Amino acid sequence: MVTEEEIERVSKLMKINIDDHKEYVDKVHKMIDFFDILDSAGVESEEISMQEISILNLREDKFIPFEDKLIEKLNHYKDTYVRAPKMSS
Repeated sequence: MVTEEEIERVSKLMKINIDDHKEYVDKVHKMIDFFDILDSAGVESEEISMQEISILNLREDKFIPFEDKLIEKLNHYKDTYVRAPKMSS
């Protein structure tokens, strides 16, 4: 499983300041448990059906320039960074 040291290492790599790394150990374990549930769902035999579309029926790819500064259109930004909500349990 994930250790406090691993969370500390990843937070440093991502440049995220975390005061109490122990707090996140349980959260990460819950996420891993959820992924285990998804892995055990047994969907390997499920058939995915998709309608085939000819490449001739696709729209032309066009470049449309965006003149405005996108960061200024966001609600929570400071300088060149976007603030995201805090993680909660």
